[in-house]
Amino acid sequence: MIDNWVDRFDVTRRVRDACLCLHVQRAARALARRFDNAFRPLALTNGQFSLLMSLNRPEPPTIGSVSQLLAMDRTTLTANLKPLERRGLIEIAVDKADKRNRRLALTRKGRTLLEKAVPIWEREHAALDRLLEPSGPDALRAQLRKLGAGYEKPKPR
Repeated sequence: MIDNWVDRFDVTRRVRDACLCLHVQRAARALARRFDNAFRPLALTNGQFSLLMSLNRPEPPTIGSVSQLLAMDRTTLTANLKPLERRGLIEIAVDKADKRNRRLALTRKGRTLLEKAVPIWEREHAALDRLLEPSGPDALRAQLRKLGAGYEKPKPR
């Protein structure tokens, strides 16, 4: 006889069917694979594309502002910057106004790569938008932004 509620399969099914975290993670992995495959001819991952695109600004952003935008801790961001810097796609420089900060800038090579990647991104998004119709990709984006707005940096333990 099963008397522990965790052992009940109906609870497992309910969590499987209702868990937003599970469904968002599954969708995120599927989207990541899709974009990784699409960007493969450019030797670029979806994460690298997002990171490069986050640097495409009039003024070079700080590491802190990019980590906040991407909801990524600074250590992880720094690790993700290194391969892009080695490829000559970005430059990391000391902030002239505050020597403790670093500024991130796309190089000419980085901008050229983004120019090649954006049409791929547009093609994939058009296909995804068609897949999500008629319920509306814009409604999904709005809901995801609402969920993402709750991101807070983890507190040190």
